[in-house]
Amino acid sequence: MNGARGTGRTRPAGALLLLALLVVGSLLTAPAAHADTIRERQWPLDAIGARQAWETTRGAGVTVAVLDTGVDAGHPDLSGAVVEGKDMVGLGAEPGDEAWARHGTAMAGIIAGRGHGPDRADGVLGVAPEATVLPVRVLLEEADPAREEARDAEGGGALAEGIRWAVDQGADVINLSLGDDSASAHPDPEEDAAVRYALRRGAVVVASAGNGGEDGDPVSYPAAYPGVIAVTAVDRYGERAPFSTSRWYATVAAPGKDVVIADPDRRYYRGWGTSAAAAVVSGTVALVRSAHPELSPAQIKRLLADTADATPAGGRSDALGTGVVDAAAAVEVAATLELGPRRPRAREHAAEYFGPGPAPRSGGAPGWPAVAACAAGVVLVAGAVGLHTSGRPRRRQ
Repeated sequence: MNGARGTGRTRPAGALLLLALLVVGSLLTAPAAHADTIRERQWPLDAIGARQAWETTRGAGVTVAVLDTGVDAGHPDLSGAVVEGKDMVGLGAEPGDEAWARHGTAMAGIIAGRGHGPDRADGVLGVAPEATVLPVRVLLEEADPAREEARDAEGGGALAEGIRWAVDQGADVINLSLGDDSASAHPDPEEDAAVRYALRRGAVVVASAGNGGEDGDPVSYPAAYPGVIAVTAVDRYGERAPFSTSRWYATVAAPGKDVVIADPDRRYYRGWGTSAAAAVVSGTVALVRSAHPELSPAQIKRLLADTADATPAGGRSDALGTGVVDAAAAVEVAATLELGPRRPRAREHAAEYFGPGPAPRSGGAPGWPAVAACAAGVVLVAGAVGLHTSGRPRRRQ
């Protein structure tokens, strides 16, 4: 990821972990990455109808902010797709180090990979291959030795600051393939306010639901914040992945098991996690927004829920939300929706801007305590995905 380092830090890094996108095994080295190998293994593109959606749009003109461990802008599959971003952590691995930007690069490839080689026929192709990636580093790889230093650092706010910064740069979609589902997980007022800031400014927020499906389904943040599209994971057969958290906030599901991912080491791996599922949905949102830029975040969230495939009995479930996201159906149905007023855009600030944001808090959306009180007994819907290289607390999902 390019760009200057900021002064923000994850609230103790242990609280902001990568939610498991476990590397299962190496597939191919880059020189052998032909279309009949890597591309044939990209089953998620067919599972969500991405290729049909490409007949209408490939995501051109849409910026997806990837808030993660950084993105390797020099990866061949991301050539021309990544713009200069920002490092909100300010410590840890540097570009070229083994513990640099592995998770973030994988997510960026799922969202907007463009392939490489003649006619870009080799390598990973993203759900929205003409979208732009804005990398924002808000956490460290779990293998980064500096994680211990980050754990001991005071303060937090890297995620909240990163969301606000990305919105102020004009991000249309915020991808949060990360989360905190530890025993100490709790809603953070700054993060909740940042999510609401993004939604007010017209940015769609997508997050991974969590990878605690085999550990009691703990609530994961930011997936559980109101307004977020929370994403659970399914396998290639459309069945809930065992690791995928089942919770009331699930919006939709997406492929999250045996997903081909690109890595800064120029090799390709099979990964799993709600992180990958969230990235698939962020790519889908980019397709919808490219074709129908006037749709609001709330309209897009409802659209994805209403057009989802394989809807569970009763209309929804905590495991799958309203079903598996269907990019082709979402793009098609979006054309029939009545468009509201043009969505607002955030103004860029001459200097770095951290804090509550330009919009005054008074008269705005209520804080988390008020939301929680008013939402008792109400089903909230949200989305998430995860990716990791080892442990638990706020990790890539």
